[in-house]
Amino acid sequence: MRLPLFLLGLALLLPSTAQAKPKKIPFPTREELRSLQLLAYSCSRANDHESCSKTRSLADPLMDNPRLSAACKDTVWELVQASQVVTTNSFQRRDSIDRPARRLTLVCSAPEKPKQPAAPAKT
Repeated sequence: MRLPLFLLGLALLLPSTAQAKPKKIPFPTREELRSLQLLAYSCSRANDHESCSKTRSLADPLMDNPRLSAACKDTVWELVQASQVVTTNSFQRRDSIDRPARRLTLVCSAPEKPKQPAAPAKT
């Protein structure tokens, strides 16, 4: 009875092929963020079901991206919550969508890699 338990414990310690490198999830591209931003502006202006639901459906997967910062996810969450069709399209409603849409490309873009200084010329 002890041998099978020992083998089970040993099997758990061995690296398995299923635990190979996890898939690297990329940052959203600037074009993807820009298209989401434009859809949000359309939802803000038109107050129609089509543009608002597309805005929410494009923004929602960003909430599950582990590489995005908390500031980005807060902005996306704000956008998802505000992109609802209402009976009266007031300035406050439009501003509640436009404000996070403007910040989207700033806080959700991939961080720029630091530029390495040029090596001094050897003489």
